[in-house]
Amino acid sequence: MNVRPLIPTAVTAGAAALGLLALSACSTADASDGREDGKLKVVASFYPMQFLAERIGGDHVKVSTLTKPGVEPHDLELKPRQAAQLEKAGYILYLKGVQPAVDTAIEKTDIDHKTDAAKLTDTGLHPEKAEKAGKPEADAHDHGAEKDGHDHGTEGDGHGHEQGAKDDGHGHDHGDGDPHIWLDPLKYAQVADGVGAALAKADPDNAADYRKNAAALSGELKALHASFEQGLKNTATRTFVTTHSAFGHLAERYGLKQEGIAGIDPEAEPSPARIKELQTVAKSDRVTTVFFETLASDRTAKTLAGDTGLRTDVLDPLEGITEKSKGRDYFEVMNANLTALKTALGAK
Repeated sequence: MNVRPLIPTAVTAGAAALGLLALSACSTADASDGREDGKLKVVASFYPMQFLAERIGGDHVKVSTLTKPGVEPHDLELKPRQAAQLEKAGYILYLKGVQPAVDTAIEKTDIDHKTDAAKLTDTGLHPEKAEKAGKPEADAHDHGAEKDGHDHGTEGDGHGHEQGAKDDGHGHDHGDGDPHIWLDPLKYAQVADGVGAALAKADPDNAADYRKNAAALSGELKALHASFEQGLKNTATRTFVTTHSAFGHLAERYGLKQEGIAGIDPEAEPSPARIKELQTVAKSDRVTTVFFETLASDRTAKTLAGDTGLRTDVLDPLEGITEKSKGRDYFEVMNANLTALKTALGAK
């Protein structure tokens, strides 16, 4: 008869305890190096950055956002747990100039891999480019890969655009630029290329996938640009009125004129003089529509529209996706924006 040796209970319990300790140690190490369940922990400041991180990171990243759906990102105030969330990240993606509280918190972090998307493209507005947009002679300069003397998607270009390490403070001098760069598909494509390079540096084992995903997304964005360019080429008017002056880059790209009721702050109240000025512009420029957005009040837009006999519609600055959004992601909402603009501008 075979007799199986007895293993003392204490030994078994000890082995189990050692196993649990080992698992705990692995989990702790995983968390301390910016990973969770083997994936790179990415913190994005708000939806346009979240979208890039998810599309480019794919299955290799676990993305969380500081700005929940339905929250107006400009007004975000961080809670202590969100600040702690930043410290545990393996990679942070944000856009300086949109959320002051986020900018301040990120400056205080000691994370090795963080990218300010504003350093990956030009956030400045250039009225002379808006005048040329859509004309054949402008195409070679404005509608390609932003030939401004900077290679935005390439590592080691000496300008600080690819920020695999800590922010280095170089890049473009943005001055009083407009941070809403994601509303210009070509500028957003530049940012996508830069994020792909930065993720590759933060997580070298998956570098090839990040670069491939970034290139694919960049291609989709260039196709979206082509749709906007074609759709807005011939219109009855080039002027649109909106409550939130978020569309400066889009207007510049396609030769349009944005008339904001307020400024960059969507909650700012216009002065009586500004309202009177807009009434004059609406008449002289044959404006048909006053646009408002989904994350802010439409009261001012409806008041102006009522006073001038205009219609209202949504032009979404894509700062967040909610059930009110005309689409489930960036591309669907941007195509809805294109449809709204074509209708409002009288596209032929």
